Parts: sequence; structure tokens; C-alpha cells
Amino acid sequence: MTRTLDILERLIAFPTVSSESNLDLVDWTQTMLQNAGFGVTRIPSACGRKAGLFARIGPKAGGGICLSGHTDVVPTDGQDWTSHPFQMTRSETHVFGRGTTDMKGFVASALALAERVDPSRLSAPLGIVLSYDEEVGCVGIKEMLPTLAPLLGHPRLVIVGEPTSMRVAVGHKGKTALRVRFGGQAGHSALAPNFVNAIQVAARFILEMKDLQDRVAKGPADPDFEIPYSTIHVGKINGGRAVNIVADETTIDMEVRSVTPSAGAEILSDIRAIASSLAASEGADVSISETGAYPGLGADQDQETLETAIELAAGRDTTKVAFGTEAGYFAAMGLNTCIIGPGDMATDGHQPDESLALSQLSQCGLMMDRILAEVSRPSARSRPG
Repeated sequence: MTRTLDILERLIAFPTVSSESNLDLVDWTQTMLQNAGFGVTRIPSACGRKAGLFARIGPKAGGGICLSGHTDVVPTDGQDWTSHPFQMTRSETHVFGRGTTDMKGFVASALALAERVDPSRLSAPLGIVLSYDEEVGCVGIKEMLPTLAPLLGHPRLVIVGEPTSMRVAVGHKGKTALRVRFGGQAGHSALAPNFVNAIQVAARFILEMKDLQDRVAKGPADPDFEIPYSTIHVGKINGGRAVNIVADETTIDMEVRSVTPSAGAEILSDIRAIASSLAASEGADVSISETGAYPGLGADQDQETLETAIELAAGRDTTKVAFGTEAGYFAAMGLNTCIIGPGDMATDGHQPDESLALSQLSQCGLMMDRILAEVSRPSARSRPG
């Protein structure tokens, strides 16, 4: 715990908000991993202001375990913190700071594990993936995949360390983010009925989304989720130039979170049909563009590997999480993937005075010990990857 807390304090001190560079953190982490004997590949972002890492140690054969985390955090702007968000503080039971729960606590625990690996005792490889821009729609891992995929090989299990209160999470919904643009006709507001008001068209569309949500709620469902059905959410609207000008343009940003890929495809088809119908009936221009997406995580892992994950986490059952993660990308590569990490997203994620219970960090450290024992077993080499 002492070393993990030292590392966590250093990680929090890097203000790696998604809008900023993470290169200082990556430089520091890369040096640490190389000093621990890991082979490290740096994967720069397209813009050059950020980078991810893949580190690996142990036999070249397949199998083993890969730990995955992201380095970016959400902003603190507009939040009322009682302490400096990028300076770790501590009480008897918790540590505080931006990223403690989401998800530098897990990363610190993984790096502390890296320092105590004896490569001569490993019978299967241990990998670590660190990404960027997860908080803005899992953008970084998607950019990293062409380089990362051949380096990963086929680990027996990928653990994504998002906060699950150390329970084994085996599923989350997929997400598609959309931007819908409505084009109308500018004109004097005194003659408003003679023109197409883009705000009014957008308002009708939003009401249609509410009706569509009501229908979707009666469709495919998964009771393991807190909200068991797919969801449609309009989160932002912008339009109009002045109160005395008929709005000629309005934009909304929205998202769809789907319980299955087929449910998501059907919802997107319905949204496009509604947009097309409105454009025809209102005489407006309506266009839809996809601004981001990530795949969901299904619960179809190999049963033996799933049991291993439960043993590593010292758990008894599995769960599913409401939020999205990078786990879907690993699962889409055919890798057994689950989510296990310290902290509670509902209590601390993205909130002021973000904290992590020391008891949770301790449990994560114990899981890391069990992971080290797992990849050091003589039988680990022969297990299928």
C-alpha cells in the first residue's frame, strides 16, 4: 500500500484532463516500467500531444494476463473542491484527488505490481496497456488498436480496471453519439409563419425521441443492468441568432446506449427514418452524423477464464456496469475481457472531492498479488491463450 500510494500521489499530480497533454505522465510511467524490466512500446496519438503505452514482461508464448487502464481524467471546471484536485490528500479511510477512482487508483496498483515482478519466475506473460482520451468516448484506444493489436497477442484474460467496487463486471452497453443538424429559413420574426423555424423542427424531433424511447423501453432488455433497456438521450441543443430572427439552424447532440448491437442498429434506423419524415413534412433540411461510438461488452466469456477472474478478485458473482469502457474493444478482438477495479463510479466518478476508499485500494493490491501468483504458476504456460 505504501508504494501504491506513492505512485498514486504522483499520478494525480499530472493534470491529465482529456483536453490537455498526457506526455509528462507517459514519460514518467515509461521510465518506471522500463526500469522494472518491461519491454515498452510507446504509441503516439495522431495529434502528437498524447500517447499510450503497451508494456510486457515474461515468456513470449501466448496466454497470461493483461491489465488495461486510461491515463486521462475529466475536468474540474465549475466543481467546488475542498482541496486541490491535483494534489492527493488523505483521511483515515480515503484518499482524495481527481482520478483516484476513475481510474488512477487501479493504474497505481498495476504499476506497483510491475515493480515487484521477478521475470525469472514468470511462466506466462504480464501485459499493461495505458491509453488516452477514454473520457471523450474511448477515442484513444481506437486510435491505438492498429499498433496495439499485434503487440497484445492473445492473453488469457484482459482486466480493464474501471471502478466496480472490485466486483467482476462482464457487461456494459454499447454507445453511439450523434449530431443532428436542422436547417430552416432565416426571416423577420414578425413574419415567422412564412418561414421554416429550425428550432421548432428540432423540438418536434426531440418529442419524437421521447416517444421512441417509450417504445424502446418495451423492447429487448437485460435485467442485469440498472436500466434494463436501451436508452436515447438528448444532451445538448444550440440554435437561433436573435429573438427577432427566425432560426435557420439548430443542432442537437444525442446518444444511444444499446443493450445489444442489433437493438442499437434498429434504434439508429428508426432515428434516421424520423429525421427523414420530419424533413419532408416540415420542408427542413435534417442531417445526422455520428460523432463517436464504442462497442458494448457482452457476457460471453469463456467460463473457465471467468471463474479465474472471480478468483483473482476474491468475488462470488458477476455484475454489469451502466457506464461505458474500453473493454468492448478488447472483447471485439476475441479476447476474454472483464472489468475489475477499486472505487464506486456512482459515488465518486466525475464528481468534486473524488475519493477512493483505502480498503478498496487494498483489495486491488491483493488482487495484483493473486495475478502475480497466477502468471508465475508452472501450469500457466500450458493454459490456452
